[in-house]
Amino acid sequence: MIKSMTGYGMAKGSFGQIDISIELKSVNSRYLECSVRIPRMYLAIEEELKSMVGKSISRGKVDVFITIDTSKSKDIEIKVNSHLAQAYIDSLRQLAKDNQLSDEISVIDIAKFPDVLSAEKIETDPKELSEKICSVLKEALDHFSQMREREGAILLDDVKKRLDEITSLTLIAEELSPRTVDSYKNRLEEKLREFLQTSDIDEQRLMTEVAIFADRVAINEEIVRLKSHIKQLQELLESDEPIGRKIDFLLQEFNREANTIGSKGNDGQMSKTIVDLKAEIEKIREMAQNIE
Repeated sequence: MIKSMTGYGMAKGSFGQIDISIELKSVNSRYLECSVRIPRMYLAIEEELKSMVGKSISRGKVDVFITIDTSKSKDIEIKVNSHLAQAYIDSLRQLAKDNQLSDEISVIDIAKFPDVLSAEKIETDPKELSEKICSVLKEALDHFSQMREREGAILLDDVKKRLDEITSLTLIAEELSPRTVDSYKNRLEEKLREFLQTSDIDEQRLMTEVAIFADRVAINEEIVRLKSHIKQLQELLESDEPIGRKIDFLLQEFNREANTIGSKGNDGQMSKTIVDLKAEIEKIREMAQNIE
């Protein structure tokens, strides 16, 4: 199935209190160019993400934007050293008893002592977070691929229509070729009669000149090759492999045959047919620039 090189895909996911958002955008390019924009602390998985993109996309300039929002994350935990707190309480009560003091002890009093309370950062498991990022990227790639397939289907329709028109124009050129020779024979005979001012013309010499001309303007080989190229392109359009570059190379051969036919044909109708043929080839070439 043909895929367009331009596309967009997006997916979101969560890992605990961490929100992950991934966007993919692509434009035309001769080769695969992948750029991943990710927070610096996650750069270690950049190559793995590029590898995932490379398995899904063969051609195009792809930008991957990854946003990781930790603003909701409760990554600080307050821990209580219960043994130390109890030791402080016991000591304070003993001190109050020994000195006949009030033993009113509040939580705030105990919390003020060193090391009773401590704040610790909760570490996120980097492996699990990496797996989640890859999972979200896979979903974004799926959406991205679906959009490229939809655009590819539109391109395929248009290319097939243009190819049908090229087939028709090739048949017209093939039909016009003998007429060109007949037209040349009539013009040559007319000029000779006018020049010699007689109806007595060397028929053998006339036929020799016509045969030389016919050989010079013969387009049989070019027509055969052009039909072969049309068949190759039709087969390519049914392929499941990336075919953009192959189409581009094949269209160069289309143009070569069209140019040769155009240089051989000196008939007005033939010239118009070749101009129309080259215009259709150029339209397909423009579309091929957006085919993966």
